[in-house]
Amino acid sequence: MAPNSPSSPLFALRAADSCRWDCVALGEVMLRFDPGDGRIRTARRFDVYEGGGEYNVARALRKAFGYRTAVLTALPKTELGRLAEDLILQGGLDVSQVVWRAPSASEPSVRMGLNFVERGFGLRPALGCSDRADSAAAQITANDFDWEAIFGGFGTRWFHTGGVFSALTEATFAATEAAMTAARRHGAIVSYDLNYRPSLWSSRGGYAAATDLTRRLLPLVDVLIGGFDDFAGLAREADPAAQGLDAAGALARAYPNLKVLAATVRKTHSASSNSWGATLWAADVFYHAQTRERLDIYDRVGGGDGFASGMIHAFLAGLGPQAAVDYGAAHGALVMTTPGDGSMADVAEVEALLRGGDGRTVR
Repeated sequence: MAPNSPSSPLFALRAADSCRWDCVALGEVMLRFDPGDGRIRTARRFDVYEGGGEYNVARALRKAFGYRTAVLTALPKTELGRLAEDLILQGGLDVSQVVWRAPSASEPSVRMGLNFVERGFGLRPALGCSDRADSAAAQITANDFDWEAIFGGFGTRWFHTGGVFSALTEATFAATEAAMTAARRHGAIVSYDLNYRPSLWSSRGGYAAATDLTRRLLPLVDVLIGGFDDFAGLAREADPAAQGLDAAGALARAYPNLKVLAATVRKTHSASSNSWGATLWAADVFYHAQTRERLDIYDRVGGGDGFASGMIHAFLAGLGPQAAVDYGAAHGALVMTTPGDGSMADVAEVEALLRGGDGRTVR
């Protein structure tokens, strides 16, 4: 029987009517400054968006797929913090759990994280330049949220977070661990996107240190998102020979709580043309999405988050693993056709692409 069928569920999802939210995401929300077709170094004006690796997933689940979502983050009590809130509200997310911080004697500097992003073109790669020191979100601790109320009293069906937020400080790692523990205790499915960022680990031991910390979280994860090289690195203690697709099975054997491992598969031809696909492992079976050999890229930032949200949508809808990897790959592809981190697609466009849509004008 296929995994996630009604008689053989891959996940024991909480009933929607027993929860306030379908998905809650924990992470930093940054203001993104986009110079359009130009360069950061020569810009005289920027378009402003909000974004963040964990937040983007909850936003897309609300905007593209219509779910009830909330963001757990911290914002500064400044005009930039209010701008970020306004953008989040335009995305339709519940902001009732946002922590607001003002400068104080113990926290004299509380800022809004900023991210400047060039899209890249042809042989010129996309470029990200972040300015997040002393951000409000980087000062989050495990005590800033009432986890029992969020996951127990209010309730959520799915909890998403990832390696960008947990890498910010030791305190944000502890907050991630506390949130995941509470989510599992109250029956929420926990997804975690590895999202390794070298710049966040350059002074803290690099990839090896990130892998060691991730292993501490793996017993709390149901759905792990990353790349097969990442899975191999995490599985190496249990199976030093594991690599490629075999790494997913080796990692799941080492951590039996892992129900799904999912990875996008990308080859960069140029900044504006990639091959794009995805593979998902569940219950010892691999599921593959269609590979698009020449996907035209308008803005590649957020493609992986688009994949994660499309996949989560399929699981929340009970559509099963093949649909999950298909929806994820299709939605991720569409996210990269528009500016900004977030999705500007809707579920009808995703399903049209799954039916073989080819980019012709819709009239």
